[in-house]
Amino acid sequence: MLAKTAKPKTVQSSSAKVRDLCITAVCIVLVYVFTAMVNITFPGAGDGGLMHMGNIPLFIAAILFGRKTGAIAGGVGMALFDLLSPFAVWAPFTLVIVGAMGYVVGLIAEKHRSMGWYLLAVVLALAIKVGGYYVAEGILYGNWISPVISIPGNVIQVAVGAAVALAVIRPLRAAADKALHRV
Repeated sequence: MLAKTAKPKTVQSSSAKVRDLCITAVCIVLVYVFTAMVNITFPGAGDGGLMHMGNIPLFIAAILFGRKTGAIAGGVGMALFDLLSPFAVWAPFTLVIVGAMGYVVGLIAEKHRSMGWYLLAVVLALAIKVGGYYVAEGILYGNWISPVISIPGNVIQVAVGAAVALAVIRPLRAAADKALHRV
């Protein structure tokens, strides 16, 4: 009986690996900058009082470059913000929650290139964010009622991020495909 041979794995060239690493690094920086520099802190709102625009580059990165870049850029970029801010206690939760958001959006965008699918992807990301931060706040504060206060801010944050990202994604997709020779 002949032994089965495994299918050869696709070998990615070292230049492609370097390119992907650089793209992911730039996306991490963009998520961090949009979270740290483009935000509003609401006084008296506790830890749920930060409204930022980090979801814009998160969604763009995930749609353009897929689940791996989306997960790493989102999770690391926003967790880095938490670590370097008064919100450091949130960093492990953010790494997982926002990483999952980027992964899901990227996974869907890798398989489907249409606005309807992108919209579904960000709706699922919204569910991950709301559910994830609800659980995180419940764990951190031992209170399962007060996290409800954070839900509207999370919804607005994702909705604004999604609206901006989806408004610019088609020309960015065309530019990225041309630049990366994936037309």
